Amino acid sequence: MYLNSIFPEPQPVQDINAHDFFFGRPEQLQWPEYDLHIDIETDRKRTFKEIAERIKDAYTAFASPLKEGGMEFVSGGENSGEMVGIMSENSSDYMVLIHALIANTTPFALISAYSTRFELLHAFKLSRLTRLFVQPKHFHHALSVAKETGLPLSDIYIIGGHISGYQSLSGMIARVQKAKIARISAKPATKNTLAYLVFSSGTSGLPKAVMITHGNLLFSLLQLVVRCQSSAPFLPPLQSIPVCLAFLPMHHSYGLHVYCFQSLLTPATFIMMPNWNINAALKAIPKYRVTSFPLIPSVVHQLMNYPRISSIDLSSLRSVGSGAAYLPPSLAAKFKALMPKESSVNEGYGMSECTISALTQVILGTSLSGPDGQPSLAPPGSTGILNSGMRARVVREDGSEADFNEVGELWLKGENVSPGYWGNEKATRETFIDGTGDTNLDEAGGAGKWLRTGDRFSVDKDGCFFFADRAKDTLKVSGIQVSPVEIENVLLAHPEKLIIDATVAGVSGYGRTEDERVPRAWVVLSPAGKRKDKQEGSGSAVKALEEWQKENLSKYKWTRGGIEIVKQIPKSPTGKTLRRILVDRYELRQKSKRGSRSKL
Repeated sequence: MYLNSIFPEPQPVQDINAHDFFFGRPEQLQWPEYDLHIDIETDRKRTFKEIAERIKDAYTAFASPLKEGGMEFVSGGENSGEMVGIMSENSSDYMVLIHALIANTTPFALISAYSTRFELLHAFKLSRLTRLFVQPKHFHHALSVAKETGLPLSDIYIIGGHISGYQSLSGMIARVQKAKIARISAKPATKNTLAYLVFSSGTSGLPKAVMITHGNLLFSLLQLVVRCQSSAPFLPPLQSIPVCLAFLPMHHSYGLHVYCFQSLLTPATFIMMPNWNINAALKAIPKYRVTSFPLIPSVVHQLMNYPRISSIDLSSLRSVGSGAAYLPPSLAAKFKALMPKESSVNEGYGMSECTISALTQVILGTSLSGPDGQPSLAPPGSTGILNSGMRARVVREDGSEADFNEVGELWLKGENVSPGYWGNEKATRETFIDGTGDTNLDEAGGAGKWLRTGDRFSVDKDGCFFFADRAKDTLKVSGIQVSPVEIENVLLAHPEKLIIDATVAGVSGYGRTEDERVPRAWVVLSPAGKRKDKQEGSGSAVKALEEWQKENLSKYKWTRGGIEIVKQIPKSPTGKTLRRILVDRYELRQKSKRGSRSKL
């Protein structure tokens, strides 16, 4: 079963620098002057034109020769040998920086500002950083890792402030303005020019760096244009410029695209939050009359459990989107009940490997029609339909095509699908399947490779997809991908060598939503671990492992489901860990405990 999107095809992607699409469209000359960014902490405002000028100055600083006071960043995408790391919380200048680098065709790597030392070492080494922009509050954390990976201190710069002895983004821009360095046009780029790297756990293993090209980026935006144009006739006209609360981290594909890329398609104002703070967010909604609120399921759950949520003024909200993880329909309905009747709560599906989005919910009343000519509407519980320009397969475990309403792994194809993982050919071959010469794989048509999502869906005859579960071992905790292998490696690296084997899988009962699965570890004690328990008391080894992981992993990666000691990890004859057996045993015990309590 091969499926095509029922949306019209997007315009063909041209061999241009994505910067020219973002800031060179004729209709932008007719836009009114408006505030693009408002800082939630200072109320400082920057208009669209001010930010556009700031990006030009930053790009000029990067592109100009050293002898003229510039930075002389190397251009040319993947072949340049340059890779600029960005390690910062959300800010207006985060957007300025990435767009200046795109204009110069200097690729960049988006690195979480909350990474532990273990995570930073992996990110720095994998992306092969040649330069780094870092926020002052995270400077010392990044500095020690930079020294270990050989990144010269002279190639570390500051964003969002100043540190003595180091150049800053603001200083570079000021130098261009003071010296009146001549502005430079954006460098030429093709569809295949590498734009940036974003970290993802992929279908298995340690976090990988997903390559996104200028063509991927442009195609994802053209997809959105088609979707908006198709839905526009059925939406009420805008009474004012939309206002969006921007708290999702910009180092994540979801926040990056909504706040830094899609924000440039039509005028809109973004209330910039450095990070999520529920009290600040609920004050900001009525203060700024927020109309758009992109969310993740765990935040929806937190909002629904906020003690005073029913007294918060949400009357300005018009649209709430949810992504990065599955949103249970019951949770969406509860949140919708707090909003105005004319508002909407929409869900979508995507992943970094397909740039941002693959499935979208159709607005009721759309004129889009299926093969039988009937309106194609996404029923309750559906994740949506294929985005414009995409093809899909639903594949059984044996590789054959699933029938309608049968669960299988979702495969995707489209020009928004990444070319692969940076510096990891093995993982690329396993996840991005080349159909060249295979008549079965080529049947759906379209350029590019098939992306194996590792997620299981069913699809009905109207082309509506329904999420079933995650086939891959990667977990989604609070909307962020978590690699079990990464947690296993940290546990095994305990300096006291307390365990000789470990496996991690997701278990239910501890997440913020009913379906969320959090990490649980099963470990086999080493002789040293057994001695520790004997000498210091039962549970000492587990306690030491818990403290160790908290030092080396971000909080959302902690084994919230617990650490259990077992005699051995079950494995197949080929050595593959059988996580499902351990999870089933655990879930059965939990079910038995709940049953015993209910009888009391």
